[in-house]
Amino acid sequence: MRFEQLPTPCYVIDEALLEQNLKILNGVIQRTGCKILLAQKAFSMTAMYPLIGKYLSGTTASGLFEAILGHEEMGKENHIYSPAYRDDEIDEIISVCDHIIFNSFSQLEKYKEKVLHSGKKAGLRINPECSTQGESSIYDPCAPVSRFGVTKEHICPELLEGVSGLHFHTLCQQNSDDLETTLNAVEEKFGAWLPSMEWINFGGGHYITKEDYDIPRLEACIKRIQDKYGLEVYLEPGEAVALNAGHLVATVLDTIQNGMEVAILDTSATCHMPDVLEMPYRPSLFGSGKAGEKPFLYRLGGQTCLSCDTIGDYSFDQPLKNGDRLIFGNMAVYTMVKNNTFNGMPLPAIAVKKRDGEYRILHQFGYQDFKMRLA
Repeated sequence: MRFEQLPTPCYVIDEALLEQNLKILNGVIQRTGCKILLAQKAFSMTAMYPLIGKYLSGTTASGLFEAILGHEEMGKENHIYSPAYRDDEIDEIISVCDHIIFNSFSQLEKYKEKVLHSGKKAGLRINPECSTQGESSIYDPCAPVSRFGVTKEHICPELLEGVSGLHFHTLCQQNSDDLETTLNAVEEKFGAWLPSMEWINFGGGHYITKEDYDIPRLEACIKRIQDKYGLEVYLEPGEAVALNAGHLVATVLDTIQNGMEVAILDTSATCHMPDVLEMPYRPSLFGSGKAGEKPFLYRLGGQTCLSCDTIGDYSFDQPLKNGDRLIFGNMAVYTMVKNNTFNGMPLPAIAVKKRDGEYRILHQFGYQDFKMRLA
């Protein structure tokens, strides 16, 4: 299949670009001896799991369904963290996971014996209360009144018996200087308990495959903890695994004029790229520019009834016309896993660009997929 034959809207995963990211991550594994897990909350396209499994150490989950998915489809190390677990799910979670990380001492006390009896590892999430995300708090697990992790004030040393590791996750699309800052806070507040642990998990949010990421500093952080405390180090990036390895292809359906040119696409921000509205951010679009960079300016919007279902303002070398195809970049992560069928919008097809340049459709969605979500 050629590009022009793809249906739209369509997510396209570029196999070569994905493998390029995986090789970077595997290089960190090889040079430091750490373990890197795929955070499935960002990217859970199982057709790519055999390739990912060649380079990474396993998967991490946020709930039962992701835990089962990682166990069935990757079959390597399988970790889980949740702010709280359900009584009717915990037995199955323990059966498919190697590390079960708890958010509080009450959850730890409730389920620890089951975990240890099964021979699995029990961990505790800590909150170093070290915010490194500037003014934005939407993705800051260390923000005031955060529900994530135990702070130093509430640590109960007598309840740590049986806990083999600590977990922290404070970053979001950040470089290793922020990890270093956070690690200093972790040592300052929780260093007394690190010598008695077997492992530590640095969580996710590490932008390791971004062009300007400081990998030597990351590796120095890893080795520092390995050498000082003898701990096995885990990282669980999500976006770094498939960063810039996926696109969303859409078609222009119509253009209208209302104060400026508006193009209506067969995709939707609220349905197919919800982080555009949640974060918010303006996704990259191949062949376009910002306002004023190119002569023809358009506001791009979706088909839904939501007034704010707009993707952003983009300029082009030529006027847009019905049938033109637009390609949005970095649409593999936090898109497919978060999309929805609001207004009955069809879900985008899923395709892979193979290393030989050919395209293959993996899945197309229809009316029954919409109907059965609420049947």
